Order: sequence, then C-alpha cells, then structure tokens
Amino acid sequence: MSPSPRSVPSIRDVAAAAGVSYQTVSRVLNDSPRVRPETRTAVLAAIERLGFRPSRAARALSLGRARGITVVTSNTVLYGYATTLQGLEEAARAEGLAMGIRVVESAAPAEVKQAVDYVSDASAGGVVVIAWDPLGIAVLEALPPDVPAVAVVEPAAPDRGRVAIALDERRAAADATRHLLELGHRTVHHVAIPSEGGPGGRLAGWQDALAQAGAEIPEVLSCGWDIKSAYAAGRRLAAEREVTAILCGNDDIAQGVRRALYDAGKDVPGDVSIVGFDDIPGSAYWTPALTTVRMDFAGLGRACFHAAVAELTGQAQPDSARPALVPPALVVRESTAPPPHS
Repeated sequence: MSPSPRSVPSIRDVAAAAGVSYQTVSRVLNDSPRVRPETRTAVLAAIERLGFRPSRAARALSLGRARGITVVTSNTVLYGYATTLQGLEEAARAEGLAMGIRVVESAAPAEVKQAVDYVSDASAGGVVVIAWDPLGIAVLEALPPDVPAVAVVEPAAPDRGRVAIALDERRAAADATRHLLELGHRTVHHVAIPSEGGPGGRLAGWQDALAQAGAEIPEVLSCGWDIKSAYAAGRRLAAEREVTAILCGNDDIAQGVRRALYDAGKDVPGDVSIVGFDDIPGSAYWTPALTTVRMDFAGLGRACFHAAVAELTGQAQPDSARPALVPPALVVRESTAPPPHS
C-alpha cells in the first residue's frame, strides 16, 4: 500500500502497510517485548520499504507527550492573533489538554532557529504556526518535515506541504469594496495592514472588486500595525478631495483614519465612507458605528487545534471533520453612505 500524500511517510502509513495498528508500530519503534517476532518483522519491513523515519509524533505518542500543543506566533495582542489564540486555548481546555505559546520576536536566523528547536522537542506536542507575517512564515518554512504542524495562513498562501487553514479574507474584502461601489462611490482607496504582501488576502479582494467593476485602482497606502501610522495615511487621504471611500486593513487602522478625517474637518460618512475589518469589540459603539467585516478568528483557532492533534497522532482529518468556520460577513453600520452630491 502506498503512503498517504505527505512530505514524509507517517506512522499510520507504516501501520497500514504492515496490517497492524499504529500503537503496534510505536511498540516496535521502542523495542517493546509485547510484540510477536513475526509482527516485528512485518513492521520493520514496512519501515524499510516506505523509507520511514521515526517522527516526533511517534516519539511523543510513545512517551506520552502528545497531550498538548504549542503555538508559534509573533504577536499576542492584535485582535486577530489574540482571538485565534483564544479559540485554540478554548479547544485545548475543552479536551483537557495543555497549550503553550512561543513568541518569535524577529525573523533573524538565530531567533527562528531557537523557535524551531523549541517546538521540535517532543514535549512541545502538536504545533500550530500563525503564519500571517514574515516571522511566522520563516518559522514554518524552517520546521523539519517530521514535525507535525498546522499553519494558520492567509488565503492563497503557497503550499508548504502542511495542513493550512485560512479565513476567506479575499472574498470578504471584495464584498466590502462592492458595498461601497454600490453606494455610488466611483472608487475605493485602501490603507493596507503589513501582512498583506501576498496575493490572496484583503488587498487582493479589494483589487478584485475594483477590477470587476471597471473602477480605477488607486495607489495602496501601507502602514504599520500602530494607529499613529494609520493616522498619517488618513491625513494624506483627507487632503485629496476626490477620496470619498476608504477600505481599511483592520478596525484599528480605521480608527486612526477616522481621527485623521475628523481633524481635517471631514465628516464620516457625509464626506468620506469608511469600512474596517475584523469587527473588534466596541466597533459598533463608535461615532459613527463602524461598518466592518466580522471574522471568525476563534473558530479558526478551534479548527487549527483539532487539525494539530490529528497531525500529531497521525490521524488524517478530512476538511469535513474539522469544526465549521463561520464565513467572514460584512456588517453594515453608520460609517458608510452614498458619496456627497451623488
């Protein structure tokens, strides 16, 4: 029997090829006396035939260290990261498992190596890498193939041979942009978050909707994660009379842009409409209440937890077996309206 389509053969592949349980393979790998000689011979032959290397998952199972997960992330404060971590922790707690967090502070090779070495130890359990930014991506790409890991990624992220789970940010951003166009705005400007360097996230959805409508695609304004840089981007847009609609990379960015417009004497939504992203707590109580995209980050975390446990134990988990993710949804509030003089 051929191994499943993974980067390396798993303990489950060996078990299937030898016609035994994965627990029996684990006993053979650990020289347990509880295995019959003929069974041991069959398992060793399957290992040789498949080119199997005892993985960290196998060691963890045999050592009793599979009862937890470790999450690698560059940030624990920003809403999307924090709420994804919350979902992971809730799922782990519901199953009676432990969860650890390894924060990566830079993409320097030494820092990445330390993180990889840390999660490569069997005691780390299953691994979840939040790969929304260069730091997380660097760790994900440096992980040895036998480390069972699940990646939290942006849509259309490159296939790195790992189970990858994403929210459909691209479609959500396109929906938000279309909402503004349908109100009568000739185009929509975009203030982008730092993680949008790839082709499949919020930036791409904004471009999709404008291209499909035949609307002008303005220059993207990039900013950092901080509200101060969003405020600076908002000041630039406030100085341009033709700007009537802005899609912001997240709700924090929208807050900075909104303040810049206020300071420039621009009314929201009378002069300029704003749409945020994420639906952070409190966005419904701004003045005006923010139109934004609601994201199921907690559900994303729960799905990643279950996928990580399945990877660790060698139990292939089809997409249909994972917890259902609530699709991102546009929440229309007070910060969007038809353009002035429309």
